Amino acid sequence: MSSGPPFGFTPGEGDEGGSGFDPSKMDMSQLGEMLQQLGQMISAGTGPGQDGPVNWTLAHDSARAALAAEGDPSVGESERRSVEAAVSLAQVWLDDVTAFPPTAGASAWSRSEWLEATLPAWRRIIEPVAGHVQEATSSLLPGPEQGGGDALALPEGLPPELAALAGPMMGQFAGLAKSMGAAMFGGQVGQGLATLAAEVVGAGDVGIPLTEGGTPALLPRNVLAFGEGLGLPSDQVQLYLALREAAAQRLFTHVPWLRPRLLEAVEAYARGIHVDRERIQEAAQSLDPTDPEALQGLLSSGVFVPDDTEAQRAALARLETLLALVEGWVDDVVTEAGATRLPGAEALRETVRRRRASGGPAEKLFATLVGLELRPRRLREAAQLWSAIRAERGPEGRDAMWGHPDLLPTADDLDDVPGFIARSTPLDLSGLEDVPPGPEHPGTPEPGTGPAQ
Repeated sequence: MSSGPPFGFTPGEGDEGGSGFDPSKMDMSQLGEMLQQLGQMISAGTGPGQDGPVNWTLAHDSARAALAAEGDPSVGESERRSVEAAVSLAQVWLDDVTAFPPTAGASAWSRSEWLEATLPAWRRIIEPVAGHVQEATSSLLPGPEQGGGDALALPEGLPPELAALAGPMMGQFAGLAKSMGAAMFGGQVGQGLATLAAEVVGAGDVGIPLTEGGTPALLPRNVLAFGEGLGLPSDQVQLYLALREAAAQRLFTHVPWLRPRLLEAVEAYARGIHVDRERIQEAAQSLDPTDPEALQGLLSSGVFVPDDTEAQRAALARLETLLALVEGWVDDVVTEAGATRLPGAEALRETVRRRRASGGPAEKLFATLVGLELRPRRLREAAQLWSAIRAERGPEGRDAMWGHPDLLPTADDLDDVPGFIARSTPLDLSGLEDVPPGPEHPGTPEPGTGPAQ
């Protein structure tokens, strides 16, 4: 059982270890305010359907509020028709350069529509990591629920009326801390999704399948912002991004194992999570629980980011390689489709590469929140590999590599493209049909032709 002051109470001046806690010096109005604000944070994470490591209701509502505050006009009819025309033309161009058939339809989304369409996928991506972070941090709290013994102790000398008020709260603190953590995660995830909604240009823009059904979708407002300062006609920018979006949806739709493999890589990363206990305890000692902004700042500071383990690094390497292969394939297909048809294709290609390599504010926020970056670090190498395979085997041979996960290049293969092509070249068995039939067991003499007995 702990003998120090409870969480949020600090020793008075001159107290070496906190044993000199003097309740008479407590400001009762501040205590009341602290309890009120603590209750508000707890209630934000204890509503119906809000169990789990992330308060998704809070994430959704805070993201929608942030988007509304910035202004999120609905997509107009002319913008919708423009997106549909761009996607339709992109599909025609892609038919010549990939064996994967087109997917149906086209959508034009506002930022809020992107949020609603992709939130279920983000939940599957973020929740396994957040859950393991929560488990790891919950183990730091003493109490029977965490296997740490008795509930948090109250300081000696606390008046009976305060003990009656604070005792039950401290006894249930571990469970309440989970609700607070879920609310803080929810607030941070909502902020990240709102930021990301202002950056993405399509449903497949982040390199992972965020939607089902394979319908290409663009965000006209973000497409317009993407092209600012490039000195290119807006219709060229939109067509290039439509090519990327349509290509990504073809890949996600016609490679059924790709989505579960990506999620499996995230979950493998999550299984290896452990946190730095001393770092969290040091941060908690200086935390003012009456300041909700301080609690939010603690979460976004990276104090809960898990330490890397060997298993995590291996899982993250697999995830980054797969993301790079997805992005590299899209890059090669779009380059081939637009090189001779779209004058600004190369400039747009380089812009996309720089954008994906550096990562936006939202990607950095997710990295701080759960220690996970969804970035294809080796995009250029992967694009070169797909281009080399296409030059050797044609688009059909390149796309056939997605037939099974074991056929795909590894991180080491990205460093040795010629070697990979040589090792992965399918055996040519077509000439076997021309070989004349021989004995059932080669090397065995036919009857009457062997040596005399």
